[in-house]
Amino acid sequence: MREAALPEGHPPVATGKIGVLLVNLGTPDGTSYWPMRRYLREFLSDRRVIELSRWLWLPILYGIVLVFRPKKSGRAYAEIWNNELDESPLRTITRSQSDALAAAFAADDRVIVDWAMRYGQPSIEEKLLGLKDAGCERILVFPLYPQYSASTTATVNDKTFEALMKLRWQPALRTVPPYHDDPVYIDALAESIETAVAGLDFEPEQILASFHGVPQSYFAKGDPYHCHCQKTTRLLRERLGWDTDRLKITFQSRFGPEEWLQPYTDKTVEALAKQGVKRIAVINPGFVADCLETLEEIAGEAAEIFEHNGGEKFAHIPCLNDSAGGIKVLETVVRRELQGWL
Repeated sequence: MREAALPEGHPPVATGKIGVLLVNLGTPDGTSYWPMRRYLREFLSDRRVIELSRWLWLPILYGIVLVFRPKKSGRAYAEIWNNELDESPLRTITRSQSDALAAAFAADDRVIVDWAMRYGQPSIEEKLLGLKDAGCERILVFPLYPQYSASTTATVNDKTFEALMKLRWQPALRTVPPYHDDPVYIDALAESIETAVAGLDFEPEQILASFHGVPQSYFAKGDPYHCHCQKTTRLLRERLGWDTDRLKITFQSRFGPEEWLQPYTDKTVEALAKQGVKRIAVINPGFVADCLETLEEIAGEAAEIFEHNGGEKFAHIPCLNDSAGGIKVLETVVRRELQGWL
């Protein structure tokens, strides 16, 4: 049966495509004060990220944080900045992941893969509209967080739904659930550890699995993030055949005076060095791409803390990034979530 022709004057309508949108946390456009301030303002204004009362938080944000932190954060970003492309490593790697995933689906011309950032550019709304205009009647949104938290996965979903609320003709939508215990993800992490350790000129006495932290109060309210991190680490130990003394879980990147998930990565690194441990390695299972928190905070700051307190050998194990194993994880999850659409 032939479709009816569009009436005269009707704008052309593209149809028949399926979109996949990878979404990572975000990135500033530059390391100077104003780009950093814009990025931090958007990030730290999110009620999912900072759950304090607006009456309490906004004066702190605008009166203190956005006055002083952009310069400090800008210096940190400058240490890891991709000067060749004039962008953060997170933007570079996320784009590469999107390109590799698109290549994996190249045989099916219905699938269009793109990427966005929750904070900064390119925005979720911009990319959703682009996919819709390209004919995507169905879109799979993939928050790139293996472990679910309201401050990460949920805020990506919030922004996605917010963008759809502005549309008269909405595409059908799916969002990717957490995959913290997916065998393909655990295997990829284990293989990355085995490969990295085999390439070192030393044998680590201790390996830390360092996850981004969240305030303890979020956990008390029912956020499953802590449980997901614990399960990932347990499954990783089982896959590697290690015990808890060989692979320990820690949490990094705390902000402000509130108590966060423990043990803290920086304090653990310091304590290990003072206890006489001379050789350690750190992996960041919760990050799918290397970024400020892995390259500057772990490979940089944590290494300095360890060596300053008596440690001798420190290695940061890269994230899965756009490696073959990392792309296999993304492709496996996407193909599963597209079942019934493809």
